[in-house]
Amino acid sequence: MHDFSDFLEECERAPRLNELAAFFASTAAGHSGVPSHRPTIDRRLLPRDTIFRRFIALHEIRQGPFDQHYLSSIPYRFEEECRLGCGILRYATSRRRSLKLYSLGTAEGTMARTVSELGVGKVQSLSCSPNVENLRSFYAYGVPPHATFFQGPFHHLTVDVIRASEDLRAFASGFDIILEDTTFQMYSPNREEQVRFVSQHLTPDGIFVFVEKFKHDEREYRRREYQKDFGFKTRFFSGDDIRAKEEQVLTRMNESEVTLAEMAKVLKPLFEHCYVTWNSGNFYTLAASNSADNIEQFIGKLCAPALPVEYVYEDIPRKL
Repeated sequence: MHDFSDFLEECERAPRLNELAAFFASTAAGHSGVPSHRPTIDRRLLPRDTIFRRFIALHEIRQGPFDQHYLSSIPYRFEEECRLGCGILRYATSRRRSLKLYSLGTAEGTMARTVSELGVGKVQSLSCSPNVENLRSFYAYGVPPHATFFQGPFHHLTVDVIRASEDLRAFASGFDIILEDTTFQMYSPNREEQVRFVSQHLTPDGIFVFVEKFKHDEREYRRREYQKDFGFKTRFFSGDDIRAKEEQVLTRMNESEVTLAEMAKVLKPLFEHCYVTWNSGNFYTLAASNSADNIEQFIGKLCAPALPVEYVYEDIPRKL
């Protein structure tokens, strides 16, 4: 069995739990980082069928403070959450047994909760966050059906913890889909150990989805950042707010980012199939699995990426 003791100690020293902890707590409580107005969906970019209408409507009323900050910070991330969530719902509906979804480090877990509520038993989800503020937002509308929340960082959710907890034991056989949403980059650039640790929870034919911000050469990286900041974020935040976040959070976070090539080097020994399924500037979504059938079915349930072409720097989908 792989020894993760050094990795677990590394996680305890990570920026997410130390120098960045105050930012995450304050933002999750709605004390800072509040957008000038709530993020809204550009419905022209998404299908107008019933599943999307229901998903968007429920997601909008379930959002907590951190979600509103997050969805206002990344170009067309709200549209992508709905695209991904509806894709998971369609994928779950096509299966014989219920699907288990793990959304790690995703603040209030709004997307996973919405999927579970609309899935009516087809999707059992688990979300986690270190912040009690996110736990409170998760339960602000009562105990959601088929959705569970673990308050703690992702590395505290070990196999033994899941097996020992009555609330978590239903997930002991593993997850069919795991979503890592801009979490690893808040801890360290040690993607190999991060992916190996979380993959303990993935079923043999499961799908691991990664949403990450990747490094490029400095000039290209900054060009895409300017596009994000001045072409999108200024709709929700002042110039002073944008500069303050860069100084307080993003500069430190950037040290834990990796390149797309480095991520591919980590994933290829672990997964036979990996695709890029979304791109917005420096942000990408990857989906990896050892089951060709499952990953092809999953990608086939996703509608076209929902954002203007000027933010897209990849042919989607493409094999990594």
